[in-house]
Amino acid sequence: MDIEYRWRDTVTDPELVELTRAHGGNTEPGWWDRIRPHSLGWVSARTGQGRLVGFVNVAWDGGDHAFLLDTKTHPEHQRQGIGTALCGHAARGAHRAGCEWLHVDFRPELAPFYFDSCGFTSTSAGLIDLTQFRV
Repeated sequence: MDIEYRWRDTVTDPELVELTRAHGGNTEPGWWDRIRPHSLGWVSARTGQGRLVGFVNVAWDGGDHAFLLDTKTHPEHQRQGIGTALCGHAARGAHRAGCEWLHVDFRPELAPFYFDSCGFTSTSAGLIDLTQFRV
């Protein structure tokens, strides 16, 4: 199947709600409309018929650091290299924008995808689970 990848493609909120739900994620209508203005860019993956089957958002700090968020491939299209291609296009887009670093956080079971397929390396990092944070 031919897949077309686009940097900063027009992606609608309903398309991302459908993709996220198909992927098994939680979402709410209006999410993408709120997030989009804060993104450096994003990559869409579409079939020849225009159906959105993959997506990754690229946030940034306005300088050297970009961050992959919300990498998704529709379950009917997984294990075909779409996620890997999304990450590659995202890395090129961030590089063209002048970023020097591309970060990603993920659940442990996704380590083979990000390390082996996408070329990320392990780094030391810190994290605070704010759902457990008490003021």
